[in-house]
Amino acid sequence: MTRKVKEAVKYALSAGYRHIDCATAYSNEQEIGDAFQETIGPDKAVRREEMFVTSKLWNTKHHPEDVEPALKNISNGFVIFFYNRRGDILFPKNPDGTMRYDFIDYKETWKAMEKLVAKGLVKAIGLSNFNSRQIDDILSVASVKPAVLQVECHPYLAQNELIAHCHQQGLVVTAYSPLGSPDRMWKQPDEPVLLEESGIKKLADKYGKSPAQILLRWQVQRKVVVIPKSVTPARIQQNLQLFDFSLTDEEMNFIGSLNKNWRYIVPMVTVDGKMVPRDAGHPLYPFNEPY
Repeated sequence: MTRKVKEAVKYALSAGYRHIDCATAYSNEQEIGDAFQETIGPDKAVRREEMFVTSKLWNTKHHPEDVEPALKNISNGFVIFFYNRRGDILFPKNPDGTMRYDFIDYKETWKAMEKLVAKGLVKAIGLSNFNSRQIDDILSVASVKPAVLQVECHPYLAQNELIAHCHQQGLVVTAYSPLGSPDRMWKQPDEPVLLEESGIKKLADKYGKSPAQILLRWQVQRKVVVIPKSVTPARIQQNLQLFDFSLTDEEMNFIGSLNKNWRYIVPMVTVDGKMVPRDAGHPLYPFNEPY
């Protein structure tokens, strides 16, 4: 898989992509860095100033003194992610299988991230998986305004209120899992499959596009950034071919009406023989509130 990631990034850059999304837990930053070394530079096909590279301050690195060391070589953007126990284990657990949590105030973490901007170590900082109240909490203390909120978003989880709130506050919204993440490990056999939604398929037939292209065009047309995942060259190319057609207002509204408030990205753990949401026990868990 590591070789696939490197080659996929190189292909994406050659196809015209200029935003690469990373995270420590993806275990692919080395391969992405290798792809950059071979592709980006003053004498290469892509110039560094064209690129925007995003990574996440991982769950276990939210103490202010851990923020800058965790940055390492991330180049442009840095967003706060979840919140687990401090240390070097990505997903620390208690003996019963539940997550071991830390309770550092994310506003303290934000202040430490602002120092990265002041030092010129990153160009922008932002948030991931924050609800609207938590966003406003950060804005109340921020001297550097969050540039972006990265959050799960697709027609089954339209996030209309959250997107409106972010746009009102001047934050860009980036949609992760815009196609429903059908390849994730905890996929359930009875869950709705976004790419098989009949209305989306009909629109794909109408425009001579794939269902994925319809889903991505819907997001782009409502001013939401998308970060679809693929290592397949044909799909990488296809996911970029969104700008030779437009959906009508009626079609945009129809896709938005598919909302089920359905989250695909709710990692599960086994506790006492039962599958439970991995992070829902934390008092700052963002998804217990409406948006």
